[in-house]
Amino acid sequence: MRLHVTDLKPGLLLQSDTFNPSGVQLMSAGSLLDDSDIDKLMMHGIDYVDISEPATQTAPVFRSSPGESLLKLVPMFDTTMMGTASIFKEATTTGRFSITEVDDLLKPMAEQLVEQKDVVSLLLLLDRDDEYTYNHSVQVGILTYYMASWLGYSPEDCYTISKAGYLIDIGKSMVPEKLLHKPGKLSPEEFRVMKKHAKQGYDIILESTGNETLAIPALQHHEREDGSGYPYGLRKDDIHPYSRIAAVADVYSAMTTHRVYQSKQEYISVLCELYGLSFGQLNAKVTQSFIKHLLPNFIGKQVLLTSGDTGTIVMNNPNDHFRPLVRCGQGFVDLAKQRDIAIVEIYI
Repeated sequence: MRLHVTDLKPGLLLQSDTFNPSGVQLMSAGSLLDDSDIDKLMMHGIDYVDISEPATQTAPVFRSSPGESLLKLVPMFDTTMMGTASIFKEATTTGRFSITEVDDLLKPMAEQLVEQKDVVSLLLLLDRDDEYTYNHSVQVGILTYYMASWLGYSPEDCYTISKAGYLIDIGKSMVPEKLLHKPGKLSPEEFRVMKKHAKQGYDIILESTGNETLAIPALQHHEREDGSGYPYGLRKDDIHPYSRIAAVADVYSAMTTHRVYQSKQEYISVLCELYGLSFGQLNAKVTQSFIKHLLPNFIGKQVLLTSGDTGTIVMNNPNDHFRPLVRCGQGFVDLAKQRDIAIVEIYI
C-alpha cells in the first residue's frame, strides 16, 4: 500500500526501493523503518512510499546499509587497482600501454557505476592506503563517468570521458619516484620536471591508442580558465570539454585523498573550495553541476565533529549548502549557525 510520509510509523516495511529527486537510493526494499529513517525521507522531500501490507513476517527483515551494499565492489576495486599498477609499470618501461587491458578493467567498473548512485560511498570505499597515483586514477575515472552523465552525455561518451579521466596521470609513469613520493614541497626545478607529466601523458596515450580525444584531457587537466594553468596557459574555450570535466575530478580527488606531502581534506569543505574555484579557474557549469549532484549523497552519512560529537547528516542547509544539519543523539547541530563547529571526517 502507498502511504504519505506523515502517516509512517516505526516498524513498517518498505515494499520498494526509495530514491531522492537526484536519483540517490535512500533505502532498499525490505528495510524496517525507524524514526531516523522517517526523518530522512521527510528531509529529502519524499511524499509517498510503498509499504508492505501488515502481516506476520516470515521472510528475513534487513536494515538499509549503503556500506554493506557496496561490499561486493571491494574485490573489483582491488583488481582495478592491481591492473592500474600494471598499466603504469608497462608505460614506464615501454612508453606504451595496452588499451585492451584498460577496457578490461574499466568496462566492468562502468557497468557497476550505472547501478550505484551513492557516489560519496564509493569514494569512501576507495579511501584507503593504496598507492596514491593508482587510487587517484581510479577515483578520477569514477568521478568523470558520473559527471559526464550528470551533464547529459550519452552512455558511450560517458565511458570515453571516464577512460580519458582514468588515464590523465599516465605521464607520471615517467616522473622519477623520488619526486612522486617526496614528503616536502617540490623545488622550482622539481616542479618543472613534475609538470612535464601532462605532455608525457598525452604522448603515451596517443602512441598507445592513436586517439586524440583520449589524450587531450591528460594534456589539459591542469589548464585553468583564467590562464593560470599549465602546460600552455590555455583559457576558457581553448580547453576541451572533456578536459574541463577531468580537471574538476582531478582537483576533488587530490584534495580529499591523503598524499605524502598533504593530508586529505574533509569532503564537504572541499566542495566549498571547488565552488570558489568555479568563479575563474574551473569551469562553472561543470563544477556547479558536480556540487549539485554530490551534495545529496551526504545525507545519512555519519560524521565526526570538531566538538568531539558524532552524528548523522540529516539535511543540507538551503542557506549554506556546505554547512549541513547534523543529528547528534536526541538533538541537532546546525553547522550554518554554530560556526565554531565543523565536520572533521565523514563515514559510510
